[in-house]
Amino acid sequence: MHPMLIYLSEEDHDQSLVTSAATSCFVFGLKQSFTHGYARALDRSGIGGFRSDSSQTPSSGHKPSGGHWGTISAGIDLMSERKNVTLGLSPSFGFGDRIGSATPGHVEAMKQAGRGIEPIFPQQSIREMTRTQRTPQQVQDDAWDGVEKAGWTGKVGADADHLKTNADVDCTAAVGFTFFTIDPSDSVDEKSDSYDEAMLREKFAAVREQVGWYDGYLGKSVNLPTGAKVELSEEACMRCAVKYGVALNKGIELADYIKQVNEQAGQDYEIELSVDETDQPTTLAEHYIIADQCLKRGMKLVSLAPRFIGEMEKGVDYIGDVDALEISLREHAAIAELLGPYKLSLHSGSDKVSMYTAFARATKGRFHVKTAGTSYLEALRVVARHDESLFRRIIDFGRERYNTDKATYHVHATVEGTPAPAEISDARQLESEYLELWDDVPEGKGFTKAGRQILHCTFGSTLTHPEFGPAVKGCLEAHPDTYTEVLADHFARHLRALTAGM
Repeated sequence: MHPMLIYLSEEDHDQSLVTSAATSCFVFGLKQSFTHGYARALDRSGIGGFRSDSSQTPSSGHKPSGGHWGTISAGIDLMSERKNVTLGLSPSFGFGDRIGSATPGHVEAMKQAGRGIEPIFPQQSIREMTRTQRTPQQVQDDAWDGVEKAGWTGKVGADADHLKTNADVDCTAAVGFTFFTIDPSDSVDEKSDSYDEAMLREKFAAVREQVGWYDGYLGKSVNLPTGAKVELSEEACMRCAVKYGVALNKGIELADYIKQVNEQAGQDYEIELSVDETDQPTTLAEHYIIADQCLKRGMKLVSLAPRFIGEMEKGVDYIGDVDALEISLREHAAIAELLGPYKLSLHSGSDKVSMYTAFARATKGRFHVKTAGTSYLEALRVVARHDESLFRRIIDFGRERYNTDKATYHVHATVEGTPAPAEISDARQLESEYLELWDDVPEGKGFTKAGRQILHCTFGSTLTHPEFGPAVKGCLEAHPDTYTEVLADHFARHLRALTAGM
């Protein structure tokens, strides 16, 4: 057995840190160590820029002052006290936290209104980690610090969100994430729904060799218990092949790697596949083929995130006909029941209060809801109430950054259509315009104002700004009770709407 070389800060080095490791790896600045398999995952990835060769030592450029490198060998699982688990088919809710101090408020909301729903507290996408300059270990540590502080004793899932590469899997599996969300959207042909027949056939010919499943579905139909029929016509199968064929293969390939990493580590895991980041809704035929292929090819699929009808924009309520949505949701849920079962997942799930009850009802409680940016907006609410000047400057900065930062988001807000802070003298009105107030929202509805999207999309620029990032965090540290209070109120409304449909 090779030793495991680990850096211990002055804060940690007196603690008894032991682990088992089949191979050596270099781990930088950790509060927790890793089990046998996680060490191997780190060893493969070379995380932290270090080489996984026991003859190598970390360069002095990677070693911060105030600590030391030490070798540790066989012992116990150090993550036993902070153990994320899989949640299976239980209804679940993901509480993304882009700053790292929201979990006490998330826990309080669960205590108030989350009965019957299982929480995911450590949740962040690779994109969000990049924009906020956080690591997977920091996401875990911050969430678990909050879990312990708030006295949560229930299950905790952990979502490694929007994974695209093996390296994404390595660095998140290594620190104990259990719920792996695969995002193959870079390989989706979003224009496929607009192709005429000639173009569709040309595009299909280009991917034909990569979609060996095509003939097996062609011409079939599937009757659903809802009375709907999934028609796998030539056009439907061709459009699915063109739109999702390459993406599906890449998603399954990444799922195989997730399986390999976790099985070698002896860790349980579950997978969500995201196909929601498209302009056009996922058809029933597309849903059927995608899920059927995932399951037949061995993916441990616990939930699927289709692109539903209507608009699921960031930071605001559902835009569309909720009654029509519920009919569509029942049909998608029927496919999930027939092929799986697996859960339906709602991405961009923050603030979609008007559709939550229908979503829970249509899925018969077999759902996952993923939120992230709304906790950041509640952090800005704390700023608005305790440091109006800072809030105004953040809004001005967000307005400057919005047209650039919104490129990766589906939003409708415009800077021109939203009043500048200089035009609003009253602090409450300013909060209402850019964050909205529950007192002003009809019962059963969510927030709708465009100012929320301007602040939502510019979170990365704000949090990494040399002045605004530390100032926001400082305000939250100075007023933790306010942050917990507004988060608990905000998410309890989300959870109550969901449980009303269960």
